[in-house]
Amino acid sequence: MVKHVTLQYGYNSLVEQGEMQYIELGVFKGKAGDTFAWNTEDCEAVLVFLSGRCRLRVNGEQYPVVGGRRSVFEGNAWSLYAPNGTQVEIEVLDEAEVAVSKTRVTTDAMPKLIPPEEVNVRDVGVWNWRRDVKDIVDKRTPAARLLVGETINPPGNWSSWPPHKHDVHDPPGEVDLEEIYYYKVNRPEGYAIQRVYTRDRRIDQTLTVRDGELVLIPEGYHPVVAAHGYDVYYLNALAGSARSMAA
Repeated sequence: MVKHVTLQYGYNSLVEQGEMQYIELGVFKGKAGDTFAWNTEDCEAVLVFLSGRCRLRVNGEQYPVVGGRRSVFEGNAWSLYAPNGTQVEIEVLDEAEVAVSKTRVTTDAMPKLIPPEEVNVRDVGVWNWRRDVKDIVDKRTPAARLLVGETINPPGNWSSWPPHKHDVHDPPGEVDLEEIYYYKVNRPEGYAIQRVYTRDRRIDQTLTVRDGELVLIPEGYHPVVAAHGYDVYYLNALAGSARSMAA
């Protein structure tokens, strides 16, 4: 399913509890001086500073400047892993967007600030299915459920390729994970084409996806290609019955 989003200043809830079994997603958009305060309570969360600079306070500990890239196409993100009961306070220093992925789970992990240099950047694939994959919260972070990263498709290139799925709990070969893609495109007229389908074609969708849209993937194969001439970015968040990328 594709959801179109027009961000307003403040916190925008994009995927609410009940739309997916595990994952919720929102984006905080702010201008200089705006603030956002939130307690994760019964969730663990990953905050990805998509663009702009912010002052961050986590359980009273202050970080004077996090973020800094002008867009998602410039370098790696600053991010924060926030387990249950974490108090997060953000003050925007210049125009900023912060994505908040969360899932309801009990964990006794500690908060972790993830600077750009700790993002695991991988050059994945070859030819016209080469893309940049940036692992932000993976096995290096002791989260209970969430896995979060960013992917950039060069013009005309595929990702989530070869087509794969993760909707059956059959470890170690495959685990049941639902996934959300949140898209940005480097030009306003740009777009991507995403397929979501099951082997029996019970689900069989071909989706046109534009800047600021989401694709919800509860099951099935889900390859995506950037239209020629456009760089396509997506933030991907996964959660499910086990914390593994087995597909």
